[in-house]
Amino acid sequence: MEIIIDSLENIDAVAKTFAGHMGDSKVFAFYGNMGAGKTTFIKALCRYMGVDDVITSPTFSIVNEYHCAEDCGIIYHFDFYRIKKLDEVYDMGYEEYFYSGSLCFIEWPELIEDLLPEDALKVTIEETESGARVVRF
Repeated sequence: MEIIIDSLENIDAVAKTFAGHMGDSKVFAFYGNMGAGKTTFIKALCRYMGVDDVITSPTFSIVNEYHCAEDCGIIYHFDFYRIKKLDEVYDMGYEEYFYSGSLCFIEWPELIEDLLPEDALKVTIEETESGARVVRF
């Protein structure tokens, strides 16, 4: 599927559409260049799901935990941009998160590709020449 984010004004509508197509998937791997809008889209998705917490990029903490008001429990938001070795991911206990049954939104999954669950849904976000974003999954 492909969804276009024409501007920040319609990102919430796109998050709603995306959420409607998430199905039973729990782990979502968000691919895209720096500045493509991965964090911004995940923030919109979390807002749509009823997260009242401050939603920030977990670049330095690697993982943020949000509590969802829409009966989806906990959402884990990962950013593996700063990971230098897979040992760091093993040490943080990634399996407890990825196989918890909670939603996991992962930025920079290409750095831990071998550790992703087989059923992880791959999502790409690309910027077009016009500045719009294309979300594919």
